[in-house]
Amino acid sequence: MSRQIPVLGARILDWFGFGPRDHAAHGHGHHDHVSGSHSHGVIDATIATTDRGIWAIKWSFVILALTAAMQMVVVALSGSVALLADAIHNIGDATTAIPLWIAFLLARRKPSPTFAYGLGRVEDLAGMIIVGIILFSAIVAGYQAIDRLINPRAVTHLGWLAAAGLVGFLGNEAVAVFRIRVGREINSAALVADGYHARTDGLTSLAVVLGAFGVWLGFALADPIVGLLITVAILGIVWQSARSVLTRMLDGIDPDVIGDIRHAAAHVPAARIVEAKARWIGHKLHANIAIAVEESLPVSEAKKITATLEHQLFEHMPALAAANIRLANADADHAHG
Repeated sequence: MSRQIPVLGARILDWFGFGPRDHAAHGHGHHDHVSGSHSHGVIDATIATTDRGIWAIKWSFVILALTAAMQMVVVALSGSVALLADAIHNIGDATTAIPLWIAFLLARRKPSPTFAYGLGRVEDLAGMIIVGIILFSAIVAGYQAIDRLINPRAVTHLGWLAAAGLVGFLGNEAVAVFRIRVGREINSAALVADGYHARTDGLTSLAVVLGAFGVWLGFALADPIVGLLITVAILGIVWQSARSVLTRMLDGIDPDVIGDIRHAAAHVPAARIVEAKARWIGHKLHANIAIAVEESLPVSEAKKITATLEHQLFEHMPALAAANIRLANADADHAHG
C-alpha cells in the first residue's frame, strides 16, 4: 500500500464504494484482535501506526467540524436545545482530533537521555484531555436542556431544524462509511469499530428530527427531552472513554495481547514461555518475555531460538515495537500474565 497521501478527488469514489469485508484483506500471518475497551476519542494503536490511519483521523475531523458548524447556524435560528446538544456532541467528537494530532507529532520524536522511551505516554495525557472535552460538552448540553424544561421557550424554523438533524445524520454516516472503508484498507479492525460508533452517533441526530416532529405536533417539551437523551448518550461516551484511558495509563492491556504472544510462541516449539508481559507506550506495544529452553543446548542454539521467537512476534503483532526476550530456568513456573 502506498504511504503517499492520495488526492481527495481521485479517491472519493473508492472511499465510499463497496470494498472487501473486514477480514478479507488481512495479510497472511497476522493475528489481529480488537480491544474490548476501544472507545470514542481513544484511537487504537492499529490506526495510529500508519500514515493512512492518521489521515483518516484528519478527514473525520473536517467532516464533523463542517457538520457541527452548519448545525450551530440552525441552533441560532431555531433555539433548539436538542440540536444544540447534537452539535456539541459533534464538536466534541471533532475537537478530540486536535490533542490526538499533537500527541502523535510528539510521540514521533526520537528518544532522548531524559525520555529514554520517547514521548509515547503523551497520548495518555491527550486521552485525559479528550475525556475532559467530552465531559464538558455533556455538562453544557445537560444544563441547556434542563434550563429549557424549567423555562420553556418556543422552538421555531422547524423545517430547518429537521433538515439540520438530517445533516447531522448524514455527516456521521459519511464519517462512518469513511472510517470503515479506510479501516478495511489498512487492516484496522479498531478503525472499523470506530466507524460503527460514528454510525450510532448518527442516530442521535435523527432524534433531533423526532423532537422537531414532536414540537410540530404541539408537544413543546419534545425538544428539551430529546436534548436530555442526547446528554445521557454523551455521558455514556465519557464513561467508556475514561475507563479505556485509565486502563492504558495503568499499563492495562487486553488479555488477547498475551494470547497473541503465546500464539506466536507456539510457532517455536523449542521455546516454552515462562512469563509474558506487555504494555502500551503511546501506540506502540512493548513486550517482556521469559522463555525456558533445554539446559543442554549450546548458547548459540539458544540465541537462534530467541531470534526465531522475536521474528514470530513481529510477524504476528504489527503494533509491536520492542520485544525483550530473556532465558529463564527450565523448571520455572508458568507465566501468571
